This record gives sequence, C-alpha cells and structure tokens, in this order.
Amino acid sequence: MKVKHLAYGSSVMSQAGTDPRGATVRRLHLLLLSLLVALIVAGCASLPEDFSKSHSEAVEDYAGTYLGSQFSDTELQHPNQSGFAIIRYGRPAFTDRVALTELAEKTLDVQYYIWEEDETGRILAERLVRAADRGVRVRFLVDDINLGDRDDIIASLDAHPNIEVRIFNPFAKRGGPGLSFIADFDRVNHRMHNKMMIFDNALAIVGGRNVGNHYFAVATDANFRDLDIGAAGPIVREVSAVFDYFWNGDWSYPITALVDRPYTEADLHAAVATIRSRIDQDTFPYPLEQSVDELKLKLESILAGLVWAPAVVVWDDPAAALEEDGKTSRMNEALYRRVDQLQSELLIESAYFVPRERAVAKMGELHDRGVKVRVLTNSLASNDVLAAHAGYSRRRKQLVENGVELFELRPDPGPVSKQILVGDSKAALHTKAIVFDRKDIFIGSFNLDPRSGDINTEAGIYVESPQLAAELIDFMDNGVDPQNSYRVLLDENGKLYWETETEAETLRYDKDPHSTGWQRFRVGFIRLFPVDDQL
Repeated sequence: MKVKHLAYGSSVMSQAGTDPRGATVRRLHLLLLSLLVALIVAGCASLPEDFSKSHSEAVEDYAGTYLGSQFSDTELQHPNQSGFAIIRYGRPAFTDRVALTELAEKTLDVQYYIWEEDETGRILAERLVRAADRGVRVRFLVDDINLGDRDDIIASLDAHPNIEVRIFNPFAKRGGPGLSFIADFDRVNHRMHNKMMIFDNALAIVGGRNVGNHYFAVATDANFRDLDIGAAGPIVREVSAVFDYFWNGDWSYPITALVDRPYTEADLHAAVATIRSRIDQDTFPYPLEQSVDELKLKLESILAGLVWAPAVVVWDDPAAALEEDGKTSRMNEALYRRVDQLQSELLIESAYFVPRERAVAKMGELHDRGVKVRVLTNSLASNDVLAAHAGYSRRRKQLVENGVELFELRPDPGPVSKQILVGDSKAALHTKAIVFDRKDIFIGSFNLDPRSGDINTEAGIYVESPQLAAELIDFMDNGVDPQNSYRVLLDENGKLYWETETEAETLRYDKDPHSTGWQRFRVGFIRLFPVDDQL
C-alpha cells in the first residue's frame, strides 16, 4: 500500500494594530473597575436559606405499570440479575427516550449535566409536559452549568402541578457561571456530571449522553460518538436510589427558591406555547413520530432481547465533594480495584483522557505483566475542549512508551460517519466506556480525567457479562478502525507520529492531524500552566 507522508508548517499570524497609549490605559482602567464592581456584586450574592423543599422517593409499585409488567416473569427467571441493552447511536438514543417518556404512567425521573435549548432539548422538554398532563409525576434535576438565563422558562414549567425542577449546586449570582467561579470557586467548581432517565422505576437509561443535538446525530456542525446503556430489573431500583439521594440532598435547590417571583399557570401556558411554536419552526432531520411508533410496536421484542447479568451502579456521593475537605472518589477507586485484577486486556474509550502519574505508571505495570491496554480518545482536531487535550498531550508520549496502544478519533471518520454525522458535520468523541478482560464492562459519565476523578460527581453501571463485553468490543473496534482513527506511534528517534488510512493509501502525520497552528499554539500555551488537576 502506498504511504503518503504529510507535515504541517507553522501558521502565519498577523499582529493587530494598537490604540494610542492613553486610550489603551483608560480602557484598561475601565475594564478593571467594571470587573471589580462585578466581583463585589457576585461576592455579595448568596444562596437562599429560607425555603421549603418536599421529600420524595421513587414509586414503589413499578410492577403495576405497563413498563414494569414487561419484566415480572423474566426477573423471576434471572435471580440477582438485571437486563441490559447497549444504545450505540444517537438517533435511536433519542427515539428511545421519547418513546419511553410517552409510555410512562406514574413517574419520570430525569437527571442531567447539560440540557441544551435546541431542537432535541425542546422536543424532550415538551414530551415531559405531555407526560405531566397525563398525570405522570416528573422530577427534573439539572446541573446549573449551562442554564444561563433560562430560569424564567424553567420556573414556568415548574408551575405545572406534576412537574418539579431542582438545580444542583446553583450559582448564587443568576444568569451565568462566570463571576460565581471567580467569587465562589471552591463551592461551584464541583458539578453534577451524571446523566440518567428513569421511567416508572422500571426502565432506566444511563450513560454519556447529555440532552442536545450534538448527542443525538442532529447537529449540523459536529456530532458525538457516544454511548448509553438501557437497564431493566433490580438495577433500576439502584439507579432510582441514587437519583433520590441527589434529589433530596441539601445540594439540590428548588427552582422556586432561586427566582424572584412566584410563577403561575399563566406562565406555564405561555412557556409551553413558546416551546411548541419553536418546535413547529425547527427543522428536525428524522421522522420522529414514525420512529417512536415503530419503536413502541417493537418494544416487546426489544425487551425480550435484553442481556441479563449481575450488575451494580457505581456513583459518587456529592457530600464528599461539597461538604468534606476534598473528594473521596468511589469511581476512581472502584476502577483501580478492577484494573488490579486484570489478566489479559483493558479496552478504554474516553472522550477526555487525562491520565496522571498513577494511571500512566499503572498502564506500564499492566504492559510489563502482559496485559494489553488500548485507548481511544479525541484527536486535537475532534476535541471540543482544548484544555483537556493539553493535559492529555502532556502524557501522550509516555503512554506510548509504556506500551499503550493509543488511538485518536478522526474528525472525518469513514464507516463511523454513517452513524453519527449529518451533512458536512464533523465527528467528536464523547463515549465513556471500559471493557475488562472481555468479561465485564463499565458505561457511564466518568471520563478518565482528574475532573471526573476528584471534582465532579459521576455515575455509571458496571456489568459482569461476556456477551455485553463482546457487543461493546464490536463498537470499540469500529472506533479504532484505521479509517476512523489515527494510531499514535513513536519513530526511531522517539518522536510521535500519527498513521491513518483511506481506501487508497496509508497517511502519516508528524503533528496533530488536521489541526491548525492556532489550535496547537493554544494547547501549548495551556500546557505551560499547572492546571491538570482541574481538567
């Protein structure tokens, strides 16, 4: 096969002209004064203390619902096991959520880090309202990280008698996180990264996907390769217990305690009318109603095909992050305990892979005792968080030297593009999944980085199932296919290079493929600072 060698030159950067010295100084003084005033205002803001919050828990009579009734006999045939299905692609991942929302009869529990104000965000929010109109109790817990100025519409939806919205670890200064991060960093730096939906305490979807176009193959600029796991059986009650713990904890605030006036039925009707008007104007690329109807018709056969196996929910206690001096990471230590038992192979797919010295050394130990370690993460060109790439790239050479088979997702993957891309959009990686010795798996919200390990809360499901492991390996093998990824290697001089393939040739790159000089400059600049523990 022909090998084509590609190298990038440095980008030419032009220098902007400067203002006269006096005007520049005056503007700088004005900027500093404005920032000082804003910091004083943000520093004076505080969270409310005098508000009421009701205690509630997952519905106990899950077996009496339509969804719960689907498993009563099957659960008896699989004692101490739960049923699972891996949800690979964005389009069915969204259809599943919509269809199950429509089938819920008693409760919908929703917990997300990000809920975008876009086509998929509006559609799913409107379906929650429809469920509430049918009498379904909707509990909606969302992190405050990207709510911005949406308090009004969220509080309006909360005015529905069957919908309650709570905000995790909210910013005291409403309207955005910026100033709060400066004035109250130690508290607000801890975010809830969990992602789950629970339907009648009978079915759950847990994984890496937030709610937004990029996660469901709808965005026109970029779409994520991502992963969820659908669950039925006893594990769902464990997932619900985690949700209840977050929901009732001191760190979750009712939206009513954060807004400056009561919201009424009139506000609710206006908000729902606005959402539905926007949905009518949106251009959603798939025949959603047809897809949902087809899924409902196939639901019984889909549920009959679940893989039943022992499993456990692995999650972080927010009290450790918010109420103690530092975080005791359940996730980190649970994964390390499993890694220490490895016999032959560790396969990792992680969007933001920022290993620290302990992890790099551990991978070297695994290699030395004959355990294969393979990692797929984002390339610089596909990564949507340059700071994370800066932390990862600092360890990249050492990882390869320690025997790690290291791959980076291409922004223009070949076979993968048929499943995750729309039009000319680029690909990015958002998966968080691990396979241990081809026997058991982990799928959840946990990135292998310091932020997931020490700062944010995370949740995922660990399943002991060679069958699910084989299905996940098939997905992961597709990601590291030479037409979908770059293999990171070392040449005879100890320098990194990247290889990938097209249908006609093998390509080699001497610098981060398909990246710009400006991207590489910013990554190099970030690497100058000791910020890895925040990545």
